[in-house]
Amino acid sequence: MRFDCDSEGAWIVDPEDLARKLGMTSAHLKSQERRGLVGSRVETGSGADQGRSRVTVTTEYSGWQGLFDVGGALIGERFLVPEDCDVAASTALSGRH
Repeated sequence: MRFDCDSEGAWIVDPEDLARKLGMTSAHLKSQERRGLVGSRVETGSGADQGRSRVTVTTEYSGWQGLFDVGGALIGERFLVPEDCDVAASTALSGRH
């Protein structure tokens, strides 16, 4: 899995890969997104974590968090249990870890 930057500077993750991480099909993920049930947050590292990014994605029933290195490669991940999947709290686009 990769975390890449598009030509406008927005971070992107392959939706097929992300759907698999969340335990659903990409069609179901897209449906959840259209209904406002997908939250995402990108946090940029500082200090010892400089150059790393943590991506958190939550849906109504599942969540996933990935840690990416400066080159965009996935270097760690964890899966969130439903009670940790607060979609409303996962919509910020910046922060620190």
